Amino acid sequence: MKIGLVCPYSISIPGGVQGQALGLARALRSRGHDARVLAPCDGPPPDPCVIPLGSSVLNPSNGSIAPLAPDTPAQLRTIRTLWEEEFDVVHLHEPLCPGPSVTALLLKTAPLVGTFHAAGRQPAYEHLGWLAHRFGRRLDRKVAVSQAAKDLAEPALRGRWDVLFNGVEVERFATAEPWDRPSGTAGPPVVLFVGRHEERKGLSVLLDAVGQTDADLEVWVAGEGPETDVLMDRTRHDDRIQWLGRIPDLERDRRMATADVFVSPALGGESFGVILLEAMAAGTPVVASAIDGYVGVAGPLDSEPAAAVLVPPGDVAALGAVIGELVGDPARCSELVEAGRARAARFSMDELTERYLAMYAELI
Repeated sequence: MKIGLVCPYSISIPGGVQGQALGLARALRSRGHDARVLAPCDGPPPDPCVIPLGSSVLNPSNGSIAPLAPDTPAQLRTIRTLWEEEFDVVHLHEPLCPGPSVTALLLKTAPLVGTFHAAGRQPAYEHLGWLAHRFGRRLDRKVAVSQAAKDLAEPALRGRWDVLFNGVEVERFATAEPWDRPSGTAGPPVVLFVGRHEERKGLSVLLDAVGQTDADLEVWVAGEGPETDVLMDRTRHDDRIQWLGRIPDLERDRRMATADVFVSPALGGESFGVILLEAMAAGTPVVASAIDGYVGVAGPLDSEPAAAVLVPPGDVAALGAVIGELVGDPARCSELVEAGRARAARFSMDELTERYLAMYAELI
């Protein structure tokens, strides 16, 4: 089967949608299928299966910045690639996002699967509902990564919907080699944050929480964003905090395998907590805010207890207390590691790939 996976965001910039497109392509290729990722790219392609469509420009979106390629040259490359490759099925991530996804939707050279990732409030769905409905009718199957994502898109795109989780490449994180500490010693417990430094990711909440505890620990802060300079200045006297900047995926995986606690204190706008599952697969206890997108992944599920400690979003005192308790309680951390590994296995990329393959085959 020849499958084209279209991603509207720059594939060379870390992001949840980009990671899902690449992970799904790798899983499809491991099963003998010819899977290609069509996406903007602002540097060397991160994987041989990527077909670059041009550079991106940054656009405000959902409280963040999206690296899109809405320019004419990128659309012409998208059209040419779709004509030349003759895919059996084309899988669009964020089908209504300006750029290659919309172009592929309008061109429709093969059966189309559309996966919707966004959650929260999106004015585009409210103001362009009629247009979204018209474009959405070109999709042969519509998939949402969570109920929150479906709730956002369904009013504008009526009809049949499937809800399929985002997948985590469990083996990749479970076998990551731990990161070497400069001192060569065990050192104090490590708290890890990975994400863009913007309000909705809640980094300022984490830093305030750390500031309220006198626990002996290290805080690794990976990523960058509009709040970086202000937050660095606010914490310049706290030697426990290490600012890593943007790090490669391999380093991120290794630091996840090393950290004693992974914290994701997002305030909202998250449709699915794949970053939580990645930390769980790496064997790291997880603390996260109790927003809908995270509760669905890390909260109680069927007969299983919660796989992470969930705290009210924005609650500095609660977050600080939980971090302080966990770094001093190995037994509780071991319980969370065991529960996290089991939860990650339920959301494996292998399982997700099989479900998409059945959908592709049905459409073809």
